[in-house]
Amino acid sequence: VQLQASGGGLVQAGDSLRLSCAVSGLTFRNYGMAWYRQAPGKEREIVAAITRSGGLTRYADSVKGRFTIARENAKNTVYLQMNSLKPEDTAVYYCAAGSVINTSIFDTKGANYAYWGQGTQVTVSS
Repeated sequence: VQLQASGGGLVQAGDSLRLSCAVSGLTFRNYGMAWYRQAPGKEREIVAAITRSGGLTRYADSVKGRFTIARENAKNTVYLQMNSLKPEDTAVYYCAAGSVINTSIFDTKGANYAYWGQGTQVTVSS
């Protein structure tokens, strides 16, 4: 199983980025997906999650209204559209896949997600 995250970079506050996570080695449509992030010196936190069908999404309060998670099951890919970026969004962003039921997709600890990508750095300058 491979999860390949991409799309990170260095941007200014207020800019946008779209992260992508290409998944292989599993039946993508059977897995809930999530994005987590970890900033230096801080614990990993969940940013957004989406059910297998894409019909339900959940967001951390800190990103609601700015970030959007979406998936294309035909392309085995999950996205994170990030708008109005802030310096506090600076972190390494990880995608994760898990055989989770819909009510458990927003897993703050990440225990429900068995597969993780390598991370992509997002740096937002003020």
